[in-house]
Amino acid sequence: MKRAQIQLGEDMYDQLRRRAFKEKKSISGLIREIVGRGIILPHGSRHLSIKDFKFIAVGRSRQGTLKPVSERHDEALREAFQK
Repeated sequence: MKRAQIQLGEDMYDQLRRRAFKEKKSISGLIREIVGRGIILPHGSRHLSIKDFKFIAVGRSRQGTLKPVSERHDEALREAFQK
């Protein structure tokens, strides 16, 4: 199993926490279940290729003084929109 980090808004986190408690699951388990349902292809669907993900790398940036952008993304966006 691989580890991934995501950021959730307060409302979304609260909804996930309540649902996980109601279903007697961990929040991580619930997220894995939801993501799994979202990416499983229906029977007979074609397999996705890299060409289906045109959005990959559209967010590349020169990090400059805002390193690491993964932690300072709001500031980086603000700077990009001001240009």
